[in-house]
Amino acid sequence: MDFRLTDDQRALQESARRFAQNELPALAAKIEETAHPVPHVWLKRYAEMGFLGINTASELGGLGLSHLDAILVMEEFAKVSVGVAFPIFECCAGPVRIVERLGDPALRERVVPKVVAGEMLVAISMSEPDAGTALTDLRTRARMDDDSIVINGVKRWCSGAGHSEGYVVFCRFDGTPGAKGIGAVFVDRATPGLTFGTQEELMGFRGVPSADMHFEDVRVPREHLLVGPGGFPSLMGLFNIERLGNATMALGVAAGALEHVMAYVQERKQFGKPIIDFQAVQIRLAEMAMKVEASRLLIHRAAANAGTDLPSVREASIAKCYANEITREVTATALQLMGGYGYSKEYGMERRLRDSFGWGIAGGAIDIQKVNIAADLVGRRFDQRK
Repeated sequence: MDFRLTDDQRALQESARRFAQNELPALAAKIEETAHPVPHVWLKRYAEMGFLGINTASELGGLGLSHLDAILVMEEFAKVSVGVAFPIFECCAGPVRIVERLGDPALRERVVPKVVAGEMLVAISMSEPDAGTALTDLRTRARMDDDSIVINGVKRWCSGAGHSEGYVVFCRFDGTPGAKGIGAVFVDRATPGLTFGTQEELMGFRGVPSADMHFEDVRVPREHLLVGPGGFPSLMGLFNIERLGNATMALGVAAGALEHVMAYVQERKQFGKPIIDFQAVQIRLAEMAMKVEASRLLIHRAAANAGTDLPSVREASIAKCYANEITREVTATALQLMGGYGYSKEYGMERRLRDSFGWGIAGGAIDIQKVNIAADLVGRRFDQRK
């Protein structure tokens, strides 16, 4: 088993690192200050570098590389900030993968090349006021009406709501209860009847828009159907790519915190010497490095085993769960090592700590991943309703 990256992968990783470290810190600071997402002029720069289409098929304008290649780039951006990395996450691991694999050819050929070119972002719309972890309780309805699909309902906690140009909306068809009635439809932002609530103010994730979405007789062409009723398993299978993206974003936050605090402890002096010379600091650094490396290996294993196909639910869930836990531990330890400087907004570590908590909530909470892992281990699903 070879854990080494290829020469091409190392070159891609280094290109992403140079761009992120040299070009994006000022943008990250601006996003943190204003909470505005990455501007379209920057999306075009991302696109010109090929970063928005790494694992997109070449016939749709992408590079046609593997999920692992995309993850290498995503981590380098997330080391700088969640805000600057979020478009990479959305384009390489997000719902555009559903459009690419399940969409009608005309829809796929309209949407995916625009995403790769930095002209469009696609968000996923799953959760509702009464359907988060219990996603199969969702109430947003879709019905077929001749050549159209009509959608009514409310969605919540949609990252990208009001900013992204397109949405993959999970709906219930024909009133069929449970998972069997759930499918997904693509909706353009400008579609009549689609409106957005006030932007949420979150603990972290500055620059990642989040708002309620209201669907009132929203009518889209039948060709916008991605998955009909009964297709819920295929949607969740594709969601394993997003789980790996979530894990990578969490890893990037932790890895960035580790790099940040390593530089700090070698410069900061107390009692006449750099604090790295104190054994307690050395032990904390080693513990942080162990967690970061273990997380990276779990993510890379899941991505490498998937290639350009779908990651397994067990490997994706383990990678996500572990990354979600260690990013909170690593950023908290880094903040403590920096003392007052860590607690100050000026130096950026408290932002990493705030951002670290979001990934264990988004995309399936930590404990839900553990339930998924246990279910896969024993070979059966657990009914949480009984």
